[in-house]
Formats: sequence, C-alpha cells, structure tokens
Amino acid sequence: MAEKQYYLNPQRTVEHIDITKFNSIPIIEAMGQTAFQARNLYRASEIVNKLVSENSTSAILTLAGSLVSAGMKLAIVELMRNNMIDAIVSTGANIIDQDFLEALGFKHYQGTQFVDDNELRELMIDRIYDTYIDEDDLRVCDMTVAEIANSLEPRPHSSREFIQEMGRWLVENEHGEDSIIRVAFEKGIPIFVPAFSDCSAGFGLVHHQFNAKGPTVTLDSAKDFLEITRLKIKAKDTGILMLGGGVPKNFTQDIVVAAEVLGYEVPMHKYAVQITVADERDGGLSGSTLKEASSWGKVETTYEQMVFSEVTIAFPLLASYVYHKGQWKNRTEKRYNDFLNLAE
Repeated sequence: MAEKQYYLNPQRTVEHIDITKFNSIPIIEAMGQTAFQARNLYRASEIVNKLVSENSTSAILTLAGSLVSAGMKLAIVELMRNNMIDAIVSTGANIIDQDFLEALGFKHYQGTQFVDDNELRELMIDRIYDTYIDEDDLRVCDMTVAEIANSLEPRPHSSREFIQEMGRWLVENEHGEDSIIRVAFEKGIPIFVPAFSDCSAGFGLVHHQFNAKGPTVTLDSAKDFLEITRLKIKAKDTGILMLGGGVPKNFTQDIVVAAEVLGYEVPMHKYAVQITVADERDGGLSGSTLKEASSWGKVETTYEQMVFSEVTIAFPLLASYVYHKGQWKNRTEKRYNDFLNLAE
C-alpha cells in the first residue's frame, strides 16, 4: 500500500483561480457571435453584468456541488470583496467541509478518479471525484464546529447566525484570510445553509448535543426561511446567480412566494442565471428551467438565462467578465447580516 503522503502530495494541492489575473471579455464577446452554450454563456454574463451595475438590486449567489474543492473559492471571494454578492445560499459541503476546512489551514489535493477507493479508505483519505481530502483534517473541522457550538447560547439558531459566529471565530483566531466565511463576516454578507447538518457541521453539532449536560444549540431551518424572506422584503429588487441547483436554488426562488404569504407584495427575482449540467426532463429542481420558475411567480423571464455547462468551466469566465467590465464599482455594501441581527 502507498503511503498517505503519496496521495496527499503538498506539491499537488488544488489552487484557486484568480479572476483578476486574466480578462475574459474578448472570449465571452466572441462567444456572443457563436451559438449553443457559448452564446448562452455570453448572455448570462451580460445579465450578471447588468445585475451588478445596479446598486439598488441585491445579488444572491447560490452554491451547489463541490466548488471550493475544485478551485472556485477565490473567484467567489473576489465578487464578495467588490460588493457583487449581497447574500449566499449554499450546500453545507462548500461552506464547512471545504471553505472552513481550508480556513483552518488544510488543503484539497489533486488526484484521480482512477484509484483504489478501498486503499484510500484504509488511509483515511476521502475522494471528491478527482480530488482528495484528509479525513483527519475533516475531524479537526468537525471538532472546531463543536467548539463553536459549545460557546454559543443554547437556543435555536439559524444557519446564518451560526456561520456568522464561525466567521467571528476565524477573525479572532486569525485564520482564513481568503475564506468565504470570513469575508462574509467582515462585509456583513449573510450565508444560509438550509441543510446545515448535511455536512461536517452535522458531526460537530451531534458531538455538541450528545455531550451537553443541559440545553443545546439547535438549528432552525424555518428561521433560515424567515430570515432570507425578510431580506427579500427589505431588498425588493433581487437577482440570482445560481451555480448548480438543488436546495439552494429552490430555497432562494421560494422567498418571493414566502413574502407574499406573509402579506408583502414583492417583485419576482429581476435577474436570474443558472449554470448547471442537470437535465430538465426528469422534473428535478436542479435542471428545471428558469422559465418554469416563472409559472410559480418566482423569476421574471426578461433577464433569465440557463447555461448548460459544468460550473468550473463557465463560472470563472463569467466572473472574470463582470470583474473586468467594472460596472460594479458604484456598488456599496448592503450588510444584510446587520439588518437581520437587529430583526431578532
């Protein structure tokens, strides 16, 4: 059997794409003169560029799949730092297993899918397609989540509240300068993870609750829904950039209907772009088109675009395009975390 170091080679770590170092405007504009998904990506880039040019329209980013492990973190952080993202809705894996893990100083490693997974298991190495992660590092991540939970008031928390405290922990312990969680904390950007226990955070929370001698921290998914609905009511005009589909996509689209249920008339999401490889024909939410969402009263169809492409290919090109276009330069921080904290 190979040594663990053979697979977790420090010379083969996943490096995050820096969208500031290349200008994709020429290739995206060239794609606009072509067809198929290339032209769809051009139109999607134009829609997102229009979204970030409007300071009065709030931008929500949704994340599904393994994006941080695949080198997308810096592209996301660059959009956040330049006020192009006002809220994030994500799967737990991206935020905890991947972003928080890297904030603690650990890495994802380049590997291959053509490997003996039984050998990886014996070496305590977890595989995400063609990347590897050290299970021992994940256990440290789990226990850090438990430590944070132990420090909080034992009551129901939204995932946003808990992740905000994770960001505070990173700042106080001087970890993760380029972490999505830390940058969100510093800029007041709320992060919602509706299925929070479906990741390494779940193991930390189970540890916290199992070992507690009294009341415990719990996660309230209905509170998540209420908070992001409050955000929609306050923001009014919103646009969504969806990387993948799943729970984050549907959760974010549903806030329009939720606001109406609460008695508020709010506009449908004004802008909507989704990058996905999912197919719409099986009726699954990940591949359901944005036009379909319009029938539910969630998304306007004037500025919506589906891009059927793998996210790690299309997203860096789109992100570089809007960054180098510079239409975001008049945007200001919305700091919705501050608003939601006061709404308690």
